[in-house]
Amino acid sequence: MSIEIMLNAVNLLFVAFSTYHQDAQGQVFVFFSMAVAAAEVAVGLAILVSIFRNIGSISIDNLKNLKG
Repeated sequence: MSIEIMLNAVNLLFVAFSTYHQDAQGQVFVFFSMAVAAAEVAVGLAILVSIFRNIGSISIDNLKNLKG
């Protein structure tokens, strides 16, 4: 969670500096950074949905049985 907050802070700085310098490169970088973050969330959600479909629960007590 803290990594995501730091990523959002850096994105905000990129947008601010690119607006200040009248250059769109910072905003383009933020667009791609947000796309990667959205893909990361989608993969995490897909993992949780897959675990729930296989086990029927996402309880931590049930997940410790997955250790190989």
